[in-house]
Amino acid sequence: MSGTIELAIECPDHMRLYPLLRPLLFRLDAETGHEVGLAALRAAQAIPGWTTLGFRRNRATDLRLARQLLGTTFPNPIGLAAGFDKDGRAVRGLAALGFGFVEIGTVTPLAQPGNPRPRMFRHPKLRTLQNALGFNNRGMAAMIAALERLGPPPVPLGINLGKNKATPPERAIDDYEILLRGLERFADYLVINLSSPNTPGLRDLQNESFLRELFRRAETITTKPILVKISPDLILAAAIELTTAALDLGAAGLIATNTTIDYDLLPGCEPRGGLSGRILRARSFATLQAIAPRIRDRGVLISVGGIDSGEEALRRLDAGAHLVQLYTGMVFEGPGLPRRMAREMAARVGEK
Repeated sequence: MSGTIELAIECPDHMRLYPLLRPLLFRLDAETGHEVGLAALRAAQAIPGWTTLGFRRNRATDLRLARQLLGTTFPNPIGLAAGFDKDGRAVRGLAALGFGFVEIGTVTPLAQPGNPRPRMFRHPKLRTLQNALGFNNRGMAAMIAALERLGPPPVPLGINLGKNKATPPERAIDDYEILLRGLERFADYLVINLSSPNTPGLRDLQNESFLRELFRRAETITTKPILVKISPDLILAAAIELTTAALDLGAAGLIATNTTIDYDLLPGCEPRGGLSGRILRARSFATLQAIAPRIRDRGVLISVGGIDSGEEALRRLDAGAHLVQLYTGMVFEGPGLPRRMAREMAARVGEK
């Protein structure tokens, strides 16, 4: 999932700055706003003690929110979806916002510029983003350098992997092998992204034959858990079939879902890129409901798409998700959202 976030350092909840800053930030185009947010986080994490203080202030302290999954401890089930920090340069700053885990990427073996700008658009009334970024990133070598500089993150780290646009479909498997070999030592889990709508032909790889070869190679490379991220535009029967095949072949779980290309959900929009945020909520939830019974105790299910409150996160967990991710919600609700969600969820859990 890709999008944008504009960062504000928040005062206590009753004096939140973000609602005041948002109109100013929204005067910037969406991708510039994204770059401002990333730069602010990188600057903040460079201040001695800032990330430690932020993590202590914003982390969820209710142990009932913690999860033991994928061989590690998630302090809370609220994660950042892939797309904000494509190069892994602000992991510690993101963790300080209160996330229980952070997923970086999508990263490709070689650097690539992505699609021409403008390629990201806000739809504020619908709390929705539209992005046609195209896996813009600095490449695997730059991500390795960034992660080595930052050191071990304070929360579990996922790395989202994708093929280069210039790599032909018949060689796509080689790109994923390169990324697994280069990045597995940094990750608590790895994600095979076969569902972005912005790389031509990528979604065609959502099939059993490709996954079989992928996991055959992966078992010789790493013991780290590997998840598969799927599209919301699969018919539900196909999503169930893909889920079953992925688990049978060695996947540790699924992430459901990526962005949608059903432009009928947003009448009048230019038909390019993927849609995320509230407009995706119903479709993402339907996919979750369809595949959750097939996963049960076989793997981990991460739900993403239209999650912007503790209530919605709990609805996903009650429907069978083990963890949730958000991104677009922070664009409209601010960087204090994960902290507020964790508090809301802890209060609701305490009522049960």
